[in-house]
Amino acid sequence: MRPQDQFKRLLGDPNTLTLFRVLTVPLVVLLLLVPNRFTCFLAALLFSAAAITDYFDGFLARQKGMVSNLGKVMDPVADKLLVSCTFIMLTSLGWVPAWVVCIIIGREIAVTGLRSLIAQHQEDVSASNLGKYKTGFQIAAAIPLLFHYPYFTVDLHAIGMFFLWGAAIFTVWSGVDYFVRFRRLLQS
Repeated sequence: MRPQDQFKRLLGDPNTLTLFRVLTVPLVVLLLLVPNRFTCFLAALLFSAAAITDYFDGFLARQKGMVSNLGKVMDPVADKLLVSCTFIMLTSLGWVPAWVVCIIIGREIAVTGLRSLIAQHQEDVSASNLGKYKTGFQIAAAIPLLFHYPYFTVDLHAIGMFFLWGAAIFTVWSGVDYFVRFRRLLQS
């Protein structure tokens, strides 16, 4: 098989796309260790590419019938790693309030624990629509916050902060929704 054919096959594999998301995390972190207009621009582009793979890996898995246990477990882990590490780095730079990041990461840990309990009861652990909105707002906040610097007089940081407040609202709302929907499992 030719190398370009192997590359195309790899790109069509949902688990490869998930792995790409995981491997992107240390690169984004390293770029943000020396924040400047160039490294932040690269971090934003890498984050954006990784975030796009979140859509495509699920789409490909369903379309090609390649849904796997590895994918079911690693996909949400990859998302949480990418978003959490990015927001931690943005907090370390003083670009976002730490308490908002604590809410985001706290919710992720709590819901991950609940999802484990749900899976033990052989119930559906797929993301709710509120969870998808939460992820969308988190990504929409992270990208302009990563760019940080104004480009063409556009204050990208202010745009990112707007979406961050939306992300905070959907983060709390979707977390509460998960625990309310599955409260019967917590009582057993």
